[in-house]
Amino acid sequence: MSLRLPQSLTGPSVSDRAHSALEAELAGESASALGRLGKAVEQALAALREQADDPGRLKAAADAVWRYFVQREVMGLRDHRPAIRDYAIPRPVLLRLGAA
Repeated sequence: MSLRLPQSLTGPSVSDRAHSALEAELAGESASALGRLGKAVEQALAALREQADDPGRLKAAADAVWRYFVQREVMGLRDHRPAIRDYAIPRPVLLRLGAA
């Protein structure tokens, strides 16, 4: 007769470890996407600052900020006030998003 320890005492199963590895990979990809979108926001806002009266640049900045906000929400970051402050997102961009 052989005895087996309960699975709760033997550590995570193979499927649990695989699930954890997948979660870590997904979290890394989400963070990477957020970083890329943040760079796009910086570039769009810099272009807007160069010529603030250009409707095309305003639209591009609003689109970049919108994509960034969506990615933040996907990651569970619902409060956008820190991002608005850190990126110094101007009011016209926020108004275009309906966020002001």
